[in-house]
Amino acid sequence: MNLKKLISPIIIIMLLVLSFYYTNKSVAFLKNADPIMKEIKNTEKKYKIDPINAQIVGNNIISGKNGKTIDYEKSYNKMKRYGTYNESLTSLKDLEPVISIKNNYNKYIVSGNKLNRNIALVFTVKENENIERVLSILDKKNITATFFIDGNYLEKNISTIKNIKNHELEILSYNNEFNETFIKTSISFLNSLTNKAPKYCYTEKENTELLKVCEKLKLHTIKPTLVLEKNIYQQVKNNLSNSIIISLDINRYVEKELGATIDYLLQKGYNLISLDSVIKEDNVD
Repeated sequence: MNLKKLISPIIIIMLLVLSFYYTNKSVAFLKNADPIMKEIKNTEKKYKIDPINAQIVGNNIISGKNGKTIDYEKSYNKMKRYGTYNESLTSLKDLEPVISIKNNYNKYIVSGNKLNRNIALVFTVKENENIERVLSILDKKNITATFFIDGNYLEKNISTIKNIKNHELEILSYNNEFNETFIKTSISFLNSLTNKAPKYCYTEKENTELLKVCEKLKLHTIKPTLVLEKNIYQQVKNNLSNSIIISLDINRYVEKELGATIDYLLQKGYNLISLDSVIKEDNVD
């Protein structure tokens, strides 16, 4: 092989790479020297909000919170098209916390971020439970809740599940078993019914077996802040705080007090929203 013929293309490629590099450097230099960009950067302190790390205590984790900063490229391009600096065209982007629930699948999520006045109502659905009364109360009050459904119940009550609208559906177990194969089958089945992939597992106490299966399946495990079966109005009143996860049994006691408990929480200024919304780390309250 002729060495000169081999070297020539290499030199050309290197020159092109260097040319591209220095062109980009020149463009960046000119952009940073532009009065519009300088004005944008002068407002950095006004818009920047530092992220808050998730809190890890033992095997438990509490959601962090994204921060905010100026999206310089997007802001600059919008203002450049406008022709001059215009603060109203400033665009922001998220700053994710260093420690986040996002990749901590080996911890139990016990609460959302405490800065948000949100609460998640969670119901576990097992064999032979009648959820119609609970659904009726939630729908009348326009409240979104989260239902963790046993896989066996799911297979036997397809019509009921299909009729659950505006609520978040997740997998609980399969006949109280946490076998990976059964859980995966239940997830696929629920996904086919709702067109949404489940995100969470559920436990009321530490369960190493479940945690390992859910971690392997990239599902976060929820361990509710409160687990209530009776006297829910008084217990919620006595244990109220921001972004808690309240798990309620489906029984006549809960059905009797659910409406009044919801009214109390709303009067106190809390947002009753889905579990996913409560524990997410973005800046929407």
